[in-house]
Amino acid sequence: MEIKYWADIACPYCYIGITQLQRALEELKIADQRPLEFMSFQLDPTLPTTTNKSMTEYYAQTYKLTTQEALSQLEQIDKMAANINLPIKMEAAIPVNTLAAHRLIKYVESLNNQALLNKTVKRLYQVYFNDNKSIADNKVLTNAMSSIGLPTNDVKSVLESGKFETEVRKNERRAFMIGMPSAPLFVINNKYSITGAQPYEVFLEALKKVINKNA
Repeated sequence: MEIKYWADIACPYCYIGITQLQRALEELKIADQRPLEFMSFQLDPTLPTTTNKSMTEYYAQTYKLTTQEALSQLEQIDKMAANINLPIKMEAAIPVNTLAAHRLIKYVESLNNQALLNKTVKRLYQVYFNDNKSIADNKVLTNAMSSIGLPTNDVKSVLESGKFETEVRKNERRAFMIGMPSAPLFVINNKYSITGAQPYEVFLEALKKVINKNA
């Protein structure tokens, strides 16, 4: 079974979705047997690397909402995540560009270590949604990657260059080619697709169907 998923580190539904998928894989006792291929996708590549704008202001301006409407939507996302024991703080997240984080993911992907790749993606989500630090800050990213065992000098080398941007853009082009409807998008065996932060049961049933068809 091959599983690809397009996601952005700044996407709460992606964080929720991959958490639900991993839970389903663990339930079926195939989490260690089915590598997950992270496919980069930036929801808003126009975002700057530094900002004084709050997430509430960003949401209100981007989706043409009042401040109260934006706050309400952010609170709903927090509640959705809390329902699966995934504490996030959307209002405190910093709306900055995620390209550097994606380049780091592609660097770790090149090391051919699935466990380390999973740790990297999870840690980056934690930086953005739990620590509420800037995902575009090289120092923040270096410290985060060092905390999971990546060599500091190698991480700095990637961040201080344009390395692995080509791989990120290739993933994004692929998303546009297949007409990706929204993020996250999960594709199993290049045939079955699941979009959005679906309940754990949806992922579980989809995986069971694929396993039974391949049996």
